Amino acid sequence: MNGITIMLIALVVLGGAYLIYGRYLARTWGVDPKCPTPAYTMRDGVDYVPSDTGVVFGHQFASIAGAGPINGPIQAAVFGWVPVLLWVLIGGVFFGAVQDFSAMFASVKNKGRTIGYIIELYIGKTGKQLFLLFTWLFSILVVAAFADVVANTFNGFDAAGATVQANGAVATTSILFIAAAVGLGMLLRYARTGKWLNTLIAVMLLVACVGLGLAFPVYASTNFWHIFVFIYIAVASIVPVWALLQPRDYLNSYLLVAMIVAAVVGILVFNPTMNLNAFSGFVVNGQTLFPYLFVTIACGAVSGFHALVSSGTASKQIKNERDMLPVSFGAMLMESMLAVVALVAVGYMAVGGVIPNMTQPQIFANAVAAFLQKLGIPQDISITLITLSVSAFALTSLDSVARVGRLAFQEFFQADFQAEVGPVRRFLTDKYVATLATLALAFALAKLGYSNIWPLFGSANQLLSALALIACAVFFKKTNRKGFMLWIPMIAMLLVTLSALAVTIYTKLSGLATGLSNNVGGDLLQTAFAVALMILGVIVAGQGLKALRVKRASPAA
Repeated sequence: MNGITIMLIALVVLGGAYLIYGRYLARTWGVDPKCPTPAYTMRDGVDYVPSDTGVVFGHQFASIAGAGPINGPIQAAVFGWVPVLLWVLIGGVFFGAVQDFSAMFASVKNKGRTIGYIIELYIGKTGKQLFLLFTWLFSILVVAAFADVVANTFNGFDAAGATVQANGAVATTSILFIAAAVGLGMLLRYARTGKWLNTLIAVMLLVACVGLGLAFPVYASTNFWHIFVFIYIAVASIVPVWALLQPRDYLNSYLLVAMIVAAVVGILVFNPTMNLNAFSGFVVNGQTLFPYLFVTIACGAVSGFHALVSSGTASKQIKNERDMLPVSFGAMLMESMLAVVALVAVGYMAVGGVIPNMTQPQIFANAVAAFLQKLGIPQDISITLITLSVSAFALTSLDSVARVGRLAFQEFFQADFQAEVGPVRRFLTDKYVATLATLALAFALAKLGYSNIWPLFGSANQLLSALALIACAVFFKKTNRKGFMLWIPMIAMLLVTLSALAVTIYTKLSGLATGLSNNVGGDLLQTAFAVALMILGVIVAGQGLKALRVKRASPAA
């Protein structure tokens, strides 16, 4: 099999899914372009901000992509390229895109509220509180995993202590991106410039940052960048979305989409050969196809984190309901395309069916750089740009998930319509305290390294997807909308993730009991997280499934 065939299959499947299935869902659920959105009815200038479709798409896509659609397919490729491709395409269309669209739709129809509030309204307050606790723990895992990815892409030194020019350039460019995003945010908010002028300015800023990054690389260690990244996301999680989160994602979206388009064109021109086995078996390196394939490939097929972004931030910026289809469904399909590119990249880099001993971002960057050489782009510049894109994916996800974790912590302790709020509750709902509580635990986990966190992250991520689908299914039922398309993804994700968490817990406990664990503290912490997430997930899922069995309300109700 060659790269051209795989890319053409992906383009036809994903493009057809948007034009046919996406529009079918919009009609079936009742998207109403004339209905005022929460961005206007709840407008506050901080979280609720009406924004152009391109701006919200940029925020959504840059936030949800992260490192997942690159790391996941490359890790899962040990099972062969056929199961990876099938799960990315089938999961992306019928699981991930459906989840993202339904979560955003449910949120927009409920004043832009999060999935947690939707659970409270349609399932119960206890379910909401447990879901918020689950979300907070999950956010810690995401911050830890992605912060470590970013710190490693910024690391200016290799194992021998020599400087790595590409990583230094990426670090400089990323820092400049942050400064440029603040300026762009001011422009978008206060200047009455048109869409095309905004686009031109964003592209010019992007080019300038990349050029300066290549000319003036910054070299620092991974430990330094860990601290820098956590300081940055602490600030990004508390400032208004228009000041940093939204313009940074808007700026990065041009880089990320351009990288994907260039990679696809490069594959079509280069036509790389897939040096992987089509199928390597149901058990590889001691891991079984079920459930590991389905939790390793998270963001490229379906990701619960997407539901948090769709209902937590993007839904508050939608200015017209018809924008929900491209922003949610479209962004997910774009991410699936990125996962297919990652699959072709690892297939090209493999030797005799064996994946090279490199990190997933390195495999991706080196392969795509080789493809882009056919387009006349020098390899050193290509590797720098691709590495920059990978770090940009992860860093923009960190912007959003740190805010989501902080909001979940605050909501968990918020009083319900009380005139008097005690000092303890006031302390715990303070945004600075909530941010510190979230990031302190994440920093401790990040020191373990993302490769140790990734399996647990994948399991928790997919379980969150099941809970979000259950919440949306209850919303559709109680508002007399068709939600049958959510049932198969919902049940499948429950079975996959509960199985994966059970295996993780058993494996970690066995290692601790036999004394074979190489990292007792890390394994204990991961086991505690896995047990807590499994218990919370089972309880919330049980309450949601119970609500689904209740007789449908009458149309009058």
